[in-house]
Amino acid sequence: MSDENKTPEEQPAEATPETAAAEQPEAVEAAGVDPIEVLKAENADLKDRALRVMAEMENLRRRTEKEVKDARQYAVSGFARDMLTVSDNLRRALEALPEDDRKNADAGVASLIEGVEMIERDLLNQLEKNGVKKLDPEGQKFDPNFHQAMFEVPNTEVPNNTVVQVMQAGYVIGDRVLRPAMVGVSKGGPKDVAATAEAGQTVDKNA
Repeated sequence: MSDENKTPEEQPAEATPETAAAEQPEAVEAAGVDPIEVLKAENADLKDRALRVMAEMENLRRRTEKEVKDARQYAVSGFARDMLTVSDNLRRALEALPEDDRKNADAGVASLIEGVEMIERDLLNQLEKNGVKKLDPEGQKFDPNFHQAMFEVPNTEVPNNTVVQVMQAGYVIGDRVLRPAMVGVSKGGPKDVAATAEAGQTVDKNA
């Protein structure tokens, strides 16, 4: 007799998800395994996977926040470095005029000098508003992370490797060096026994 001629009672029952789920514990029990332990193991595995995914998402969130913060903070690095050249030129223009000539200058020249000084101050203030800060290392211990030594000055009155002269001002943006200060350092003085920066601590110079 063909399948088409069989009555519904004679047709084999098709497996459904419900029947498969109902038969699974029976199969597990038949294999001599406690179904509760199997479910506990599956639950632990799923929990472990969920925790891993949550940890990865948290790490991704933190990395994204840091990248966005860095992008905002250091986006002006190139522009700020170019503006430092303008500031340097303004300072050179002011220093090119001898002090005696400045004191004896007429009202027109005095106003011009004052105007240039105001422009220089305003430029530096605007840079500082965008996170650019000027380094003032004179009298400090030489730090290769922030300073570039141009020459040595014999001086026994200050500790060795002390910045005694600043040839060109340095600047930082955030925790990165925008431009190191060009300095002269002392030589021949006593060794500095004061505590220096923590070992291994460096400054990011990738601005």
